[in-house]
Amino acid sequence: MVHEHIDTIDALMAHYVAGSLPEPARVLVRSHLEMKPDNRSFVNGLELLAGDALENAAGVAIADRERQLQAIFASTSSVLPPVARPKHTLFPRALRDFVGFEVEDVPWRKRLPGFKEYSLDMDGCEVNLMWIRQGRALPAHTHKGMELILILDGAFNDERGRFGPGDISIADETIDHRPVAEKDRPCIAFAVSDGPVRLTGSFRQMMIDLIG
Repeated sequence: MVHEHIDTIDALMAHYVAGSLPEPARVLVRSHLEMKPDNRSFVNGLELLAGDALENAAGVAIADRERQLQAIFASTSSVLPPVARPKHTLFPRALRDFVGFEVEDVPWRKRLPGFKEYSLDMDGCEVNLMWIRQGRALPAHTHKGMELILILDGAFNDERGRFGPGDISIADETIDHRPVAEKDRPCIAFAVSDGPVRLTGSFRQMMIDLIG
């Protein structure tokens, strides 16, 4: 997803401000900032630091200066202004604009009993919307790469704790987990990954989780 390792939300936000994330991951972060507006202050602070560093940097010649300036002026700030989410919508605006529909229109495909996905590939990433039935455990697994999951509704718990609406789960090859949706409602999430999963755990547990 990026050359440097990302293992914390702060590191993810720093890459977002630096513009080094692929577009699906940027959409995930923008959606997070809509759902967790208190976190915008941290991103604003990073942007101010980046601006100060740029202002104090020694000048260098820019190749194709006019084209570069046009691209800068055409770009928008990475920090979204406060957004009033329309009533009866689940997806943040950034995600809704990205996928082109709301949750009730997702063309889900059943992958396992109690587990549905809508998938696409973009910028070298696998991008998924996920629906997990309440109480459903996903098979234990680790990752051959990095996975970001933004919880849109409901929640899941794993060995690290609870992830609820607006939270981001960051997992890589060092994380071996078995997410379990909470029992009161389905868990709906948006995931971006740059590598496949590898199933772990005992054969018996794997069969139980696959059957659901």
